[in-house]
Amino acid sequence: MTDEDSETTVSELQSGEENELPVIQLCGLVEELSYGNSALKTETEMFEKYYNKLEPRDQRHPRLSEIKISGAEFAQLRGRRRSKSRMGMDRVIGLSCDQKCELVQKELEDMKDEIRHMRANAERDLQHHEAIIEEAEIRWTEVQRAAYDFKKDILKTISKKKGSILATQKVMKYIEDMNRRRDNMKDKLRLKNVSLKVQRKKMLLQLRQKEEVGEALHEVDFQQLKIENAQFLETIEAKNQELIQLKLASGNTLQVLNTYKSKLHQAMEMSISLDKEISLTNELLEKIERETIQVEQDRAKAEALNKKLRKQLAEFRSPQVMVYVREKIFNGELEKTIKMWERKVEIAEMSLKGYRKVWNKMKTTNEQLQAICPPEK
Repeated sequence: MTDEDSETTVSELQSGEENELPVIQLCGLVEELSYGNSALKTETEMFEKYYNKLEPRDQRHPRLSEIKISGAEFAQLRGRRRSKSRMGMDRVIGLSCDQKCELVQKELEDMKDEIRHMRANAERDLQHHEAIIEEAEIRWTEVQRAAYDFKKDILKTISKKKGSILATQKVMKYIEDMNRRRDNMKDKLRLKNVSLKVQRKKMLLQLRQKEEVGEALHEVDFQQLKIENAQFLETIEAKNQELIQLKLASGNTLQVLNTYKSKLHQAMEMSISLDKEISLTNELLEKIERETIQVEQDRAKAEALNKKLRKQLAEFRSPQVMVYVREKIFNGELEKTIKMWERKVEIAEMSLKGYRKVWNKMKTTNEQLQAICPPEK
């Protein structure tokens, strides 16, 4: 059905039921018919679009909206259509649901292709504008840098030495250097442009070869390629997941390794300090042992002398008074000497006990350190 058929139907319903239905029902009926009319209009436009794609341009029939007729001709055509619609409503032939579904699917695919092309064009335009903006930003930074260098190297010198030949020569030298830099940059860009053109020719040749090879392929080959592509994508996804797991494990291993490195560093520092303390303690112990040997020797000598004196005292016979007094004085001095040496021996023994305690403590610490950090084999 077209727009004019729907209009004739609405006018007939309105003329036939005008005297029977109230105004509210008529308004509701008009809304329903207008909604159906808009749906039919959209469907008709879609069908005309699909028909125009299939039919050549020189054989196309003009659309109803493109036909320009007068009011009388339009009324005559409308009356003729009304009589035809009354006489042969059952002879109207329309499309089946499957045909309509197929047309809609094709139209949907065409719309998707158009959207895809529009998106590709928009992305290309966006990339082009982004490249222009990036080039402008680079150019702006270069201009700012050049202005800063000119202000720093030239303007300050000119302001200090106004009217001097040196300032003019400096300006000319700066301009020549800038021109030389631009020439070098131009040569580099020319070479780069040539290399890019060569690469573009190679890529176009490869693309043309691929297109020629692609023309020889069949639908089965494309299906096989799609299946292989899906398999490869699954393999890539699995490898990516495995790579992520390995990266996580590597990160954890690095953390543990750093922890053990810090512990090893602390243990090495403690070992060095303990080695120094052990060396100092060994030196002190050797000194104490030498002093102990010396004290033992002195004590042995004192004991031998004491025995000798005690023996003489046992064999003593009553001497004369002066001899007794002298011997008494000498004996008192010897007793003082013995007490003094006994006190020295006690002090040496006390210091020896303290050094032995320190030695035992250092020995246990060294054993603990060896247990924490065993020596490398």
